[in-house]
Amino acid sequence: MKTRHLLLGAALVAVAFAQPLTAATDTKPLTVNATVAALAKLTVSSATLTFPDADPDTTPSIGANEGALTISARGRTNAASTITLTLLASGPLTSGTDTIAISNLTWTASGTGYVPGTMSSATGQAVGTWAGSGSYDGTMTFALANSWAYRTGSYSASATYTLTAP
Repeated sequence: MKTRHLLLGAALVAVAFAQPLTAATDTKPLTVNATVAALAKLTVSSATLTFPDADPDTTPSIGANEGALTISARGRTNAASTITLTLLASGPLTSGTDTIAISNLTWTASGTGYVPGTMSSATGQAVGTWAGSGSYDGTMTFALANSWAYRTGSYSASATYTLTAP
């Protein structure tokens, strides 16, 4: 018991004479750098359009079997720039030596910034235009003008979407 009192007394004396601890501080600047570059990403729900045969008298415009294509255009650019999506055909619809003018292929569009159009192999046709960075979703529904003048055959053409985010 005496040892306990002695230790307790020594602890009280040590606390009484202890100097208060002072905190030390130091500061340093930190510079943070991040690079954000222009970026474009395009997703199209189908890479193929198929138009069935139909009687031109009853079906003057043939819709694609695939229905509406879902388009997702994502772009990163500065506030003063415009993101654009275009579609350009490589040439006419071709079956051997027979052709159907690519301008017989048109589309309607829905979604903010998306526009209807007519296919061309001379100039990329506007599909959508948007101011500044963002994610822009829409649909395109294609139709082929039907005609008695077309020769029989299996026609094909290719086209390329181009999404630009300067």
